Amino acid sequence: MDLTIVHTIQELQQLLNERRKQGVSVGFVPTMGFLHEGHLSLVEQARQKNDVIVMSIFVNPAQFGPGEDFEAYPRDTERDARLAAEAGVHILFMPTPEEMYPQEGGIRILPGPQSAELCGASRPGHFDGVLKVVLKLFNIVDPDRSYFGMKDAQQLAIIETFVRDFNLRTEIVRVPTVREQDGLAKSSRNVHLTETERLEAPAIQQALRLGASLVAEGVSANDIEQQVSKAIVTNSSGSIDYVSLLAYPELKKVDADSKEIIIACAVKFSKTRLIDNIIIPLKG
Repeated sequence: MDLTIVHTIQELQQLLNERRKQGVSVGFVPTMGFLHEGHLSLVEQARQKNDVIVMSIFVNPAQFGPGEDFEAYPRDTERDARLAAEAGVHILFMPTPEEMYPQEGGIRILPGPQSAELCGASRPGHFDGVLKVVLKLFNIVDPDRSYFGMKDAQQLAIIETFVRDFNLRTEIVRVPTVREQDGLAKSSRNVHLTETERLEAPAIQQALRLGASLVAEGVSANDIEQQVSKAIVTNSSGSIDYVSLLAYPELKKVDADSKEIIIACAVKFSKTRLIDNIIIPLKG
């Protein structure tokens, strides 16, 4: 099945209605484009259980705050279309902001307490915009399954909770973070790193692994956060936005009922901000 590129909601839904008459299942991969191996791993997972794969490429203005990198966010639609076709995407949906947001009625979706931690603490309104576009895309595509990477772990936790609490039809599938050989998480924003910063950036994952080893040793959450922060600052020129250890996916303090914990961080370099995390299952 060749790749079909559509730019309007009407075109997309017409195509999907025709396919659904044949009884097919639909897998959905939402992205902001500038595709890399992380995005393509989502497609690979989606192809295993779905007949039709839809990918969206939309840099969502609603999730960028004042002074953030909306205009500078990397874009290359021709390259993205080629990579999507090679990966086996069947329908590529690339709407404009005007197509997605033709009118504004003022209705907002407010994320819960999960959004007050990690990235949400320093990016007020960010997850309002994420849930706004995610709900629109879920309603437009109506996918059987939707695929999200674990690198954006807070976003994933909030979307999982949103789907559960509001009985949305799609199943959320977690896909592990794809990394460079040196451990740096794949990200569209990595292109903004200087040559020196790119050499330093793997220190983020190394520090998180240190944190995981300290969890196994029974070190307190505060001490782990401090040691992870110190390792990042010592081994890179990045400045710490946050380093946090929390229960996952609840994103609250760890207690006796916690099944998993996350050590997550955001690190600011000269022209970009990188996030990463490690999730650790708790036994006993």
